[in-house]
Parts: sequence; C-alpha cells; structure tokens
Amino acid sequence: MAICVFCSSSQKIDPRYLKLAADVGTEIARRGHTLVSGGAVVSSMGAVTRAARQAGGRTVGVMPQALVDLEIADTDSDELIITTDMRERKGLMDARSDAFLVLPGGIGTLEELFEIWTSRVLGLHDKPLVILDPWGLYTALRHLVTDLYDAGFTRPDVFDAITWTTTVGEALSHLEAPTRSLSPAPEEIGESAAG
Repeated sequence: MAICVFCSSSQKIDPRYLKLAADVGTEIARRGHTLVSGGAVVSSMGAVTRAARQAGGRTVGVMPQALVDLEIADTDSDELIITTDMRERKGLMDARSDAFLVLPGGIGTLEELFEIWTSRVLGLHDKPLVILDPWGLYTALRHLVTDLYDAGFTRPDVFDAITWTTTVGEALSHLEAPTRSLSPAPEEIGESAAG
C-alpha cells in the first residue's frame, strides 16, 4: 500500500522527533509499502524519506514549485511530483495514498490532518487515518475534539474516523488492518467454512 506521512519540516524540533520519523520510514519499507510525503529533505520529512529509501522502500514526494525554488526538494525521491500550489499538492498526496499517518508537527501538519479527517467523517473516503503520538503532543487536540463533540459541534463518528497510537508498530498495524480484513488469514477462512 502507499502510506502518506504528514510530519514536520521545522528544523528547530527535538531530535527524538527525527528519530521517530526515521523509524517510521524504516518500518514502512520493511513492511513493503510505498512512502508518500511532502517531498522535503529537511526535518522529519527528510528523515522519514531517507530512512525508507535506505531500507529499500519506494518514495514519492509531492511539492509545490515555490518550495522547490527554496532548494528543499528531495530530488532523490523515486518520484518527485511538482505542483503549482499547496492545494494541488494535498490533492495529489490524497489521490496517491491508501492510508494516512500523522506524526508530531505544526500547523501545516494539522491542516493536512484536519482535511483528511473531515473528509473521512463526511464519508468522502474510507482510507485509514492514524496519529502516532508517543509523547502526548496531541493530547490537547484529543481533548478539544471531545469538548467539541460534547458541545454538539461534531458527530460521534469523528472518533471512529481516526486511531490514536503511541508506537510505530501499533501505528503501521492499524494502517494495514483494513487490508488484512480484505484477505482473511487461512485459519479464518477455515473457521468461516466450518460455520
């Protein structure tokens, strides 16, 4: 599957976030998936992509021309798609991906998260969406969404549309779960046939 990772491009973050991104890239490749990212060589974006490639994975970067002009494009990507603007970028990342993984990030990461989350709640797609948050950066966001629900601003399925995780393995397993359900394990088929 093609897994889109939303993450930070800030170069001021704690190194633990870069290691997390690298661990994600390595695990995506180890499991045989393609990485779709924002196409940058800096910060978590660069770490996840380099690690995926080093582990033998395929990488697809999507970046608007304005950011390419800033010389932060990952020109080593197996495929680097240049867009005219951010809206086109997000649309292509969405179209090229089978699942979405959100790592700690800033307002750009939050924008990407909310767009995918909203469209899933509205039934515009059924692709899995997982947040990987080992250190609780998004705890306040989780509480905010609960408060919004309690105040009547959102539907109950806002909670069903997303999975919150704390480890890389857990996050990837949740992303793969819908794929697994389409192809049941042999013992599941046997149990089903047995009635």
